[in-house]
Amino acid sequence: MTERNDLGLTATGASGGGCSCCSPSSTSGAAATPSAVTAEVMVSGMTCSHCVASVTEELGEVPGVEGIDVDLNAGGLSRVTIRSAEPIDDAAITAAIEEAGYAREDVRS
Repeated sequence: MTERNDLGLTATGASGGGCSCCSPSSTSGAAATPSAVTAEVMVSGMTCSHCVASVTEELGEVPGVEGIDVDLNAGGLSRVTIRSAEPIDDAAITAAIEEAGYAREDVRS
């Protein structure tokens, strides 16, 4: 009898199918850390996990950023939450998003 290894993989998406690259589900970019400051920005143009990885990588290079969570809304506005111990320069956040190839959107209530 062959021993099976549980890889801990689970289905994603509303129907439980599809790959993690294409399903419009929430994706965490970095491990959660206790941070004093949280900033939320909206980003347009992201459609898959590669997009999330690109934005997460660029934002992770901004000094002071401790964690990033992305709530991917494929083809719409995705919510990006940035955690830090101190406030992060708004221009640095915008520059990182643009460097990744996406646009930061202002959302007014």
